[in-house]
Amino acid sequence: MSITEAAAQLDELVRRLAGSRGPIALTDGGRVTALLAAPQVIEDLEDSSAVAGHRRRKAEGTLGEGIPRAEVRRILGLRP
Repeated sequence: MSITEAAAQLDELVRRLAGSRGPIALTDGGRVTALLAAPQVIEDLEDSSAVAGHRRRKAEGTLGEGIPRAEVRRILGLRP
């Protein structure tokens, strides 16, 4: 979809994203220049990236000490 078309239909596109996992590609001159995606898709990508980074640092032996589980539970307001 062209940027011009997307601008004219932005409210509809936002509603469509709310019920979808797939992105909407925006084009300029026939080339994809941006993607619109639901927040959950971005959050999932960030989570996957963090896990991959952790695994890489673990494999390299460059992981820091980390945070004790009890401290994480306290920060999150969970019972010990």
